[in-house]
Amino acid sequence: MKQPVVLIGLGEMGGVFARALLGSGYPVVPVLRSTPTVEAVASTPDPALVLVTVGEEDLPGVLDELPAPWRERVGLIQNELLPRDWIARGITHPTVAAVWFEKKPGKETKVIVPTPIAGPAADFLVESLSTIGLAARRIPDEQLTEELVTKNLYVLTTNIAGLAVGGGTVAELWNGHRDLARAVAGEVLAIQEALVDAPVDRERAMEGIQAAFAGDPDHGTLGRSAPRRLERALRIARDAGVPTPLLAEIGHDAGISV
Repeated sequence: MKQPVVLIGLGEMGGVFARALLGSGYPVVPVLRSTPTVEAVASTPDPALVLVTVGEEDLPGVLDELPAPWRERVGLIQNELLPRDWIARGITHPTVAAVWFEKKPGKETKVIVPTPIAGPAADFLVESLSTIGLAARRIPDEQLTEELVTKNLYVLTTNIAGLAVGGGTVAELWNGHRDLARAVAGEVLAIQEALVDAPVDRERAMEGIQAAFAGDPDHGTLGRSAPRRLERALRIARDAGVPTPLLAEIGHDAGISV
């Protein structure tokens, strides 16, 4: 029997990964936030992976509380994720997926573009996702930051520009408000460069989000998290000393200030 996979986070995305892992023969052990640490480790001391599928706002607390025996086997799939998020908590080599599929309650999982995955468990996650028809690909570890920045750029640009134009699809945003989308993307990329403390290949990142627009042109630009994403971006920009006048203007119009 294959080693079990511990799953922390039982929402829509956690359910997708659970189904994929079970389909490829990995027992899945769900762990609730309320489960005592000692009890959880005792029941599964040697997992193949500890996959954290909670939302990005809950991630810091989960990683802070992660038991020591599991910290070398972490898998992460959150939006707005960057290496600083795990390095700051003493996690050195996680498996990380920049997820490019969407799962909404009551709807089938929808692939936008293949999901890149890096890290020790990348191969078996790619294989597992393939068992339920979700395209994924292994990438070299050194390519991971670039892929995460591109995903962050897509999420933040569509949400923030979507706030400015009142919603719609990504195709409508790109075809009807391209200058605005590019300007928002420029400020988002400036924030990302500050967070990774390195220059970003902006042309490649823009090519990446255009591929995502083409992959799912009917994808909505707005979600419930859009205002919180903009507020978080403005706070990060302020703390990092990154000027973001357009994001601040959109925030002002939406009643968001930091």
